[in-house]
Amino acid sequence: MKNFKCRACGSPEHEILLDLGQQPLANSLTKSPSPQEEKKIPLRLVICKKCKMLQISETVPPEELFTEYFYFSSFSDTMLAHAAHAARMYIDEYHLNASSLIIEIASNDGYMLQNFIEEKIPVLGIEPAKNISEFACKKGIPTLNRFYSCVLAKELADGGQQADLILANNVFAHVPEIRDFVGGLKVLLKPNGTAVIEFPYARDMIELGEFDTIYHEHVFYFTLVSLVPLFHAFDLEIYDCQRIDIHGGSLRIFIGNKGCYEPRDNVRRLMENEYSHGLDKIDYYQNFATRANQHKQTVISLLKDLKSSGKKIAAYGASAKGSTLLNWYQLGPDLIDYIVDRSPYKQGYFSPGMGIPILSPNELLKRMPDYILLLTWNFANEIIKQQSEYSHKGGKFIIPIPHLTIR
Repeated sequence: MKNFKCRACGSPEHEILLDLGQQPLANSLTKSPSPQEEKKIPLRLVICKKCKMLQISETVPPEELFTEYFYFSSFSDTMLAHAAHAARMYIDEYHLNASSLIIEIASNDGYMLQNFIEEKIPVLGIEPAKNISEFACKKGIPTLNRFYSCVLAKELADGGQQADLILANNVFAHVPEIRDFVGGLKVLLKPNGTAVIEFPYARDMIELGEFDTIYHEHVFYFTLVSLVPLFHAFDLEIYDCQRIDIHGGSLRIFIGNKGCYEPRDNVRRLMENEYSHGLDKIDYYQNFATRANQHKQTVISLLKDLKSSGKKIAAYGASAKGSTLLNWYQLGPDLIDYIVDRSPYKQGYFSPGMGIPILSPNELLKRMPDYILLLTWNFANEIIKQQSEYSHKGGKFIIPIPHLTIR
């Protein structure tokens, strides 16, 4: 940590808020339960004392994380509905039509852009994962298999592809070179264009104890207090913001060239609220680790008690957040018999670090575990609805976060 410098402002002054130990890369599913060489890297949440930017201490090269990827957004009904609703709102708000251009950074399998294509609005996806970009192209969604950067933004702008609307859903926090990212937005936006960025809101993470939001792909954890100065440095400004429920609590911000849009009251109110609750001070964050450790012991005790009484326990969701929880809690095959996941691209693999087999959800009714630990608790309602027959037969779901509950 002696060489640490804030990725946003460059300050070396920081404080460790939570140490989650040595962790594997959260989406590095393995082909055997005990691979000989499984990379593990310290996973620590720190805060910059100068600009109050939350971030992890170690940087993993994006090429290691995203060149091939297991997460396909289209396998979540919740994500599809969320994208469709947002797309309709943007079309109406910004009067998008056949002469517009929408560019999405980290467009995944096209789950968002397909909504604009249906309205005959030109789009371009930028997706670094080769397997996912190929999947999107086969669906008829123009997708560039590149890592987004300021250099790429200049290439596109020089080629006449400046955007009326730039979308960046759950990617902003993934990019170590955050200043390069923001500089690229400045280049890629038309003078009157808008960039809309969604990310898990750090305030919800801290206040609800959502420690499993932390993994190596998530380099940053944002508040308005930390972001406003960053955008101002590039003559951009956040002119609107919305708190949304997705992923356990997220923030959607609207960015335009400085002076182009009249700032809305939402931004002022949320900024004032953050300051009044102390989000600009270290004290606000300092009991996060204590609460996370207390919660850890509660969940582990429950699972061990159930297992010792002869209950069968499975898990649902071979997710990144699930990997953080399993590895920090050290929940292996001795407690969790298997994980089920709806994505066929994950089935047949084993979870990182813990080596738990990943199966199809069809196995639940065949094997009827007594309890399912819901690792993808942020999609709890969707999953429990899908597994209504399992519940009807007496199976129960353990929802670990934000509050330990059994349904």
